[in-house]
Amino acid sequence: MAANLRALAARCTFAVVDKGRSLADELPQQLAKIESKDKGLLQELCYGVLRHLPELENDVREFIKKPLTGKQRVGHFLMLVGIYQIKYTRIPDHAAFNETVSACKPLKCDHLKGLINGVLRNFQRRQASDDSSTSTELPDAIAYNHPSWFIKKVKAAYPEAWLSVLNANMQRPPMWLRVNQLHHTLEEYLILLAAENIEYTLVDKKSSAIRLTEAVDVNKLPGFQQGWVSIQDGAAQQAARLLDCQPQDNVLDCCAAPGGKTCHILEYSPNIKAMTAIDIEASRLVRVNENLERLQLTADVIAADAATPEKWWDGQLYDRILLDAPCSGTGVIRRHPDIKWLRKSQDIDVLTDLQQDILKNIWSLLKPGGTLLYATCSILPEENSQQVQRFIEKNSDVELISITENTTEIGWQILPNDNSMDGFYYAKLIKKQ
Repeated sequence: MAANLRALAARCTFAVVDKGRSLADELPQQLAKIESKDKGLLQELCYGVLRHLPELENDVREFIKKPLTGKQRVGHFLMLVGIYQIKYTRIPDHAAFNETVSACKPLKCDHLKGLINGVLRNFQRRQASDDSSTSTELPDAIAYNHPSWFIKKVKAAYPEAWLSVLNANMQRPPMWLRVNQLHHTLEEYLILLAAENIEYTLVDKKSSAIRLTEAVDVNKLPGFQQGWVSIQDGAAQQAARLLDCQPQDNVLDCCAAPGGKTCHILEYSPNIKAMTAIDIEASRLVRVNENLERLQLTADVIAADAATPEKWWDGQLYDRILLDAPCSGTGVIRRHPDIKWLRKSQDIDVLTDLQQDILKNIWSLLKPGGTLLYATCSILPEENSQQVQRFIEKNSDVELISITENTTEIGWQILPNDNSMDGFYYAKLIKKQ
């Protein structure tokens, strides 16, 4: 019997929101239970519910007196899945009703069929009459579908851009390509795309990253399996250019998984002496090795903690270090909407202390005159410009190199949707001779 997609979506979103599971861990388990033709819809339902969670929760609250708890709790997420379909997809309402209510059986909550059917039909009637409570002023968390603590931080950091940041987080991310210029020049690969009728909207002048007009299956990209091209956001593709490795450099990539930047550095600077890629989670290094193998590149890949180099460092100083520091991930919410609900305000202080600890320990591995590129996929100043300023104030041998035309800016903060890129931060630091 075919699996019920709405039941799988309810289980997945329940695991993320109530159990604290990562969507990246949970969704593949559910996708493995269905045929390829259904995978897109299941992803749409899971991502959609997590993007619009406070708004959908508010819709459900209008029609039930007491929230579902305990063993019935998964039924709550089934209602969220049902309302999301009615509100945001082209699925006919009758199909949304039938499939959602039918999901009660595999979820072992048959006794909730009447309740769930009633909630969905009441919501549909409210939609049809346009007599919606959303016309009244809602709390920011519901109106903008982000946690209150995060909205406050974004408003404080970007008083003129906060709304565009929140809106960008609600969008589906575009597909960016990185051309492996060991195989083809950018111009040559654009010709190959044209031959396959794959359209692109933008080529980033700084990095040569290509933004496609519409996402495509990777297997339709010319030479993907042969390593001619990779998928990598335009913001992440700035790292290799900014690190600017020179021939015979000894290079370290910290917190390297899944390996996109490791591979890009090797493509961009093929004449370096050696590349060492470390990550604290050995399981995540599987992806690093897979990417290296597909692209036919070589690196020394080590499961290691960047905060304790004495346990793994071979004593050879590095000319270039990329520190893609553990961070809140608040710049990539559009790709990982579960970040909004898994990350808590109290996590930020813990992360900033960890970042400073890693920065201090890794700095000691850099040659005098060497370059360290500090990077995060965060938009919070505490993890970015303030973190770098704190490090400079504590260390007299640090020189900050300007990345942008604004020479007073500490590093380069890319906000979500700047050129349709992810939110990202870079600061380039030189160790004084």
